[in-house]
Amino acid sequence: MEWILLFLLCLSGWRFSACRLRQYHFVPYNKTWTEAQKHCRQMYTDLATIENNEELMVFMKTSKVQLSEVWIGLYSKVDWRWSDGFNGSGAEFRAWETSDSEPDFYTDQFCVNAGGQRGWWDDRCAIQYTFVCDRGTQLDPDFVYVNQQMSWSSAQRYCRENFRDLATVRNVTEKQRVQNLVPSGQLAWIGLFRDPNFFWSDGSSFFFSHWDSLENLIGSMEVICGAASMHRSGSWRFLSCERTLPFICYSEPVKKHVVKTTMKIGLPSVDMNNTTVGAELLKKLQNTLKEKGVTGVTLKWREQPDGKVFHKERQRQKKEL
Repeated sequence: MEWILLFLLCLSGWRFSACRLRQYHFVPYNKTWTEAQKHCRQMYTDLATIENNEELMVFMKTSKVQLSEVWIGLYSKVDWRWSDGFNGSGAEFRAWETSDSEPDFYTDQFCVNAGGQRGWWDDRCAIQYTFVCDRGTQLDPDFVYVNQQMSWSSAQRYCRENFRDLATVRNVTEKQRVQNLVPSGQLAWIGLFRDPNFFWSDGSSFFFSHWDSLENLIGSMEVICGAASMHRSGSWRFLSCERTLPFICYSEPVKKHVVKTTMKIGLPSVDMNNTTVGAELLKKLQNTLKEKGVTGVTLKWREQPDGKVFHKERQRQKKEL
């Protein structure tokens, strides 16, 4: 005997192109970024992730108050490294230009230059500057100034092809040696750089961006956290994660699918509309999905207008040839 089974799948946490956009929730409490993340994960899904313009428009409607800034799920790891891979004693030496609050990251400043008789600046890697190479060794550097203007990556390649690498500067003495080579008023690339390292709290890939034009004062922070300016069209910038701000969480919309199938029952006397039988079958279906690695799915039976879930399918008479 065949029975027609009709059940409803509620899929939460699954992303489909046909799904509704994320649902955002404004939380008016002032918390650090980490505290806000914990609250969102307990009460909703996570801190706000924004992956396209449509979600940005929904996000902007979340708070009816034109707040200066709210936490979102964006963060970045600040990991300055030397081009030659040096990580020994002195690798953490920095000589930022404090009079200009360097480094003052403007969304795509990932490379560092040194000024004659001044400190270091983070800057856009595509800008063309002169540069300083090292023709010595990591432990005994011999700096040479190259009076050609190139992007940071082109300067790196030039140094590696003609010398050893872009300059690694480990202490005040080496900083002074580099400064003495760079003409006054000029800027020259050195080997310090970092990768963007942009992440969303929920692990989503980072493709879409909505940067503000404001500076991001990094200082010595190793992690910086993203905030959206609601009075500046929701544009993003980075702040100290220890600041306390209100925040916006998101929850995943629920996607529902109705699945219709048939099942052969070996015992005709079994009442498929018995609640105990239905519950046991539903449990087995749920376990089967789990064994196949399908998570985030909730199954439940869907009653028909007559109040029943299952209906017998009439036997089809085979035609004799």
